[in-house]
Amino acid sequence: MNHVLVQDLHKSYRDKEAVRGVSFHVEAGEIFALLGPNGAGKTTTLEILEGFRDRDGGRVEVLGRDPGDRAHSAWLRRHVGLVLQDIAVEPYLTVRETIARNAGYYPAPRSVDEVVELTGLTEKSRTRVKDLSGGQKRRLDLALGVIGNPRLLFLDEPTTGFDPNARHGAWDVVRSLRDAGTSILLTTHYMDEAQALADRVAVIADGRIVATGTPATIGGRDHALKRIRFTLPDGCSPADLPVPVSVEDDGAVTASVAEPTLALHRLTGWALDRGLLLDGLTVEQPSLEDVYLGLTADHQPAPVLEPSPLSAAGHRSTP
Repeated sequence: MNHVLVQDLHKSYRDKEAVRGVSFHVEAGEIFALLGPNGAGKTTTLEILEGFRDRDGGRVEVLGRDPGDRAHSAWLRRHVGLVLQDIAVEPYLTVRETIARNAGYYPAPRSVDEVVELTGLTEKSRTRVKDLSGGQKRRLDLALGVIGNPRLLFLDEPTTGFDPNARHGAWDVVRSLRDAGTSILLTTHYMDEAQALADRVAVIADGRIVATGTPATIGGRDHALKRIRFTLPDGCSPADLPVPVSVEDDGAVTASVAEPTLALHRLTGWALDRGLLLDGLTVEQPSLEDVYLGLTADHQPAPVLEPSPLSAAGHRSTP
């Protein structure tokens, strides 16, 4: 079963079409990353899936139900978790009180103590929300998203403000949720985060999906030229090398090859015969960020004035 299904989705604001025939799906039990630059239509697509914004056309299903049909709203709130970029909570409640209050909105929530520990908030459980750091508040957002034991979780920029250790800890939480059966739709501007977490990735640009695949294969990444990079030995010129190279701005040289094994054999054999060292020798394939930048380079959307879907309280909120 697909836990999210989007087919030929359209949405316009005045005379600007922000989402132009977007289609993708999220399978049960997978982490799916939707990547795209600001203004690409990503936020509009997510708000339609979350039930905060109406669509103009196309088919959308979340856990088999139409999020645009208000008759399904209460059911979806019980089975879908949201970790948004700004969730308003009572600043004078403690962390534990905040999580416990939200647990009461769900018929079968996770244990409050379990969620506190899972999100790394044990030492802050008695701290008031107003006294948390930015990263700690983001952990609380994650806790509120998972307390209802959701079948599907929307994660919007989940590790913004985290230090490296905290980010890796959050990734472990996300993986454990996936392994326990929760499907996850992730958005992030950190390509290493998408690489580390996502089972599949889609890139949206200028209102359209421009590529879909695994992090290893999207955009032909697995078939792209590999880069052999090293520092040119003193007294040598690029013309002396046994393979064609280009000179980088920092003085290093790069050979772009389809099959690096033979090229490496030639380069290292050449260096050994001459008693030379190839300092900084590395072999790289294009990163996910390289592919992403290439896919989105030709899509620079014009600004779109989007009517706010925010509630009267001024924020998109959990139940």
